[in-house]
Amino acid sequence: MGDPGKSEPFHVATPLLESWALSQAAGTSVLLKCENVQPAGSFKIRGIGHFCQEVARQGCRHLVCPSGGNAGIAAAYSARRLGIPATIVLPEGAAPQVVRRLQGEGAEVQLAGKVWDDANLRAQELAERDGWVNVPPFDHPLIWEGHASLVRELKAALGAPPGALVLAVGGGGLLAGVVAGLAEVGWQHVPIVAMETRGAHSFNAAIQAGRPVTLPDITSVAKCLGARTVAARALACLQECEILSEVVEDAEAVSAMQRFLDDERMLVEPACGAALAAIYSGCLGRLQAEGRLCPSLASVVVIVCGGNSIDSRELQALKAGLGLSCV
Repeated sequence: MGDPGKSEPFHVATPLLESWALSQAAGTSVLLKCENVQPAGSFKIRGIGHFCQEVARQGCRHLVCPSGGNAGIAAAYSARRLGIPATIVLPEGAAPQVVRRLQGEGAEVQLAGKVWDDANLRAQELAERDGWVNVPPFDHPLIWEGHASLVRELKAALGAPPGALVLAVGGGGLLAGVVAGLAEVGWQHVPIVAMETRGAHSFNAAIQAGRPVTLPDITSVAKCLGARTVAARALACLQECEILSEVVEDAEAVSAMQRFLDDERMLVEPACGAALAAIYSGCLGRLQAEGRLCPSLASVVVIVCGGNSIDSRELQALKAGLGLSCV
């Protein structure tokens, strides 16, 4: 059981590794920020760990978190470290390995509705109980503050800014945190390539509309990118940094997962595949050819956000479902 007053963060400083295979594909040095090796399996522990430590200091007695998987595991892990009970609300189609991991962390698991938005409504009801606090997976200043630590680590490792930063966007928490971190270290000029899969492209749809819009449904296999409405803060980030929003097909994200597994011996989920597809699908090269990115990038950092909703059987099922069995 942890001490709520302890200030050490629950996340670890993750490796920044140069990828030979991705560098070959991109024609420039590609560095991987390996958030997949976080103790809770994804970058989410940075922001959620920070949030949970803060509310514990303020007397929270029970954490509740609506999640597609990764946020819930980060909240459950934080709750166990803090010695506080946790209830994680997942959509009904949640991966069995995620439910097992949550129960292994000592959390109570509830299933509600088809998509994250349904789970969120249930979590908000639960959070009305005395001493219970709802842990927002992506839309809260403390979450963004925690995610900003990733950029501080990049600054410490690289010294000089990279030519571009590639990340996946779901609800927009990672994007908001990275933008906050770039401002903090004076790297606001570094362009961000924000990747989504079609069918979970709430950020891209909001940019097209000029305001947050709600997707009718999440039709992408990248369920962990599955917030039907992106955080308003993500749109505000467009005024502060150069953000290039790109959408790839599910097949490109899943193909990127398989190639990354073969190239780097790391298995990541489709949300992360969307970020990797920026390189593998030639998206980065196209942005350079169009003059939207510098034609000679010194280096590109890809945030390998990780993910718990994946195993080898699930990867095979995703490929078969998309007609990629032979890839």
